[in-house]
Amino acid sequence: MSDHRVVIIGAGFGGIGASIKLAEQGIEHVILEKLDDVGGTWLANQYPGCRCDVPSHLYSFSFALNPEWSDSYSLQPEIWRYLKKVAVDHGVVERVRFGCKVDAARWDDEAKQWRLETSAGSMTTDVLIVAHGFLSEPSIPHFEGIETFAGQVMHSAEWDPSYDVTGKRVGVIGTGASAVQIVPEIHKQATSLSVFQRTAAWILPHRGRTIRPWEHELYRRVPAVQRAVRGFHYWSSEFLAVPALMKPAGGKLLKKLAVKHLETQVPDPELRAKLIPSFKPGCKRLTPSNEYLPAIASPMTTLVTSGIDRMVPEGIVTADGVTHQLDVIILATGFRVTDNTFPELVIGRDGRTMRQTWDEDGLGAYNGTTFAGFPNFFMLAGPNTGIGHTSLVYMIEAQLPYVLDALRLMKERGIASIDVRPDVQASYNELLQRKLSPTVWNTGGCKSWYLDKNGFNTTIWPDYTFKFARRLERFDVESYYQELTPTTERKLAAIS
Repeated sequence: MSDHRVVIIGAGFGGIGASIKLAEQGIEHVILEKLDDVGGTWLANQYPGCRCDVPSHLYSFSFALNPEWSDSYSLQPEIWRYLKKVAVDHGVVERVRFGCKVDAARWDDEAKQWRLETSAGSMTTDVLIVAHGFLSEPSIPHFEGIETFAGQVMHSAEWDPSYDVTGKRVGVIGTGASAVQIVPEIHKQATSLSVFQRTAAWILPHRGRTIRPWEHELYRRVPAVQRAVRGFHYWSSEFLAVPALMKPAGGKLLKKLAVKHLETQVPDPELRAKLIPSFKPGCKRLTPSNEYLPAIASPMTTLVTSGIDRMVPEGIVTADGVTHQLDVIILATGFRVTDNTFPELVIGRDGRTMRQTWDEDGLGAYNGTTFAGFPNFFMLAGPNTGIGHTSLVYMIEAQLPYVLDALRLMKERGIASIDVRPDVQASYNELLQRKLSPTVWNTGGCKSWYLDKNGFNTTIWPDYTFKFARRLERFDVESYYQELTPTTERKLAAIS
């Protein structure tokens, strides 16, 4: 059994960033990663057309800018290469145990440690940092008869790069962000394409462009210019998007822009009517694309709005009785965000799993980072740290000083364990829900992965992101129960 000061779960943006900052402070740690390389979401998602919908200059670490981005909105392979380079350059790879899946994590209140059971054996750690990513577990709905389908079935997050869709009859289930990226690429290769739409999506114009060679040279020579570009993207998204999303009436401009885009790209009024959502823009994540709507409007594409009844060997039978003949079915059905299985593996101080705690007490965290009843436990990109307008990497970086300050105080004051007070966590979440109640995410008229099974928005941060960063500049130890190490207790007793 190995023993560590800190164990990090996950080697995506969160795990890599945490490892770099811990190493800078000389804090011993190890990273457990179930995949065979770093990258997390950007390693797992390799479907055609996969790219980030946040500007490249902003979707990166502030301490590791990349002057070589080829596009203003980078494709998946380039983002993965960036993460790999950062991990190699900062020595992170050497600290990762690849192919190591965590099966259970239990808090030992007597030893003041976490006991982990993994595919590589048992280990203990004083502090557990979870960076597993909330877009890491595919949501795979069950369709009657799916096991009888004679063709290929793939989820977008479990794409088989060796499978060639050229000349195939392809069905895509879903119209969210991944479908909007997949459909135009599949359209170029397939013989026919059927898109099964339960809910239409608001499609905005995509502003992506190729970054010119002279820009690369300028960013390499004068990094301050790239920082200025990064700042422009950040502040423009904060002061344009946040007001529009916080107040549903503010989305009128977004709707006008999306409707004009639809009218320009889809000439058939009957098809256009099927592509207009019933909810307000921003209720679900906005999806930019210049290729999706033309692909839907193509003669070789069928937009299917009748619900799926069952699957048969030949394809999909919809509620209207039509059998859609298919060779391959692509599930662009998103991820298990509020109901993923990871919380079932974590057992806290009172013997309950994190899932049981959330089911009984409500899903929520304090500062999106710590959880009452789970001492010495930090989650990066936790509940209510999601944003619909800017870079999640910014939110992760905002959490790192909070975690590091906690570790500093624990060392300086001889604290063995810290556990956020339930009343502090409850007050924080009540404030969040009050702020969220009038927003488009809650009142926009859609059913989204932002909301949990009880209708609470446990995903979105309902304010400017710089306010989140300001909250987490220092660790507010007064909001936590603290237990001292035996050595510290004896010293204090001797003094008194």
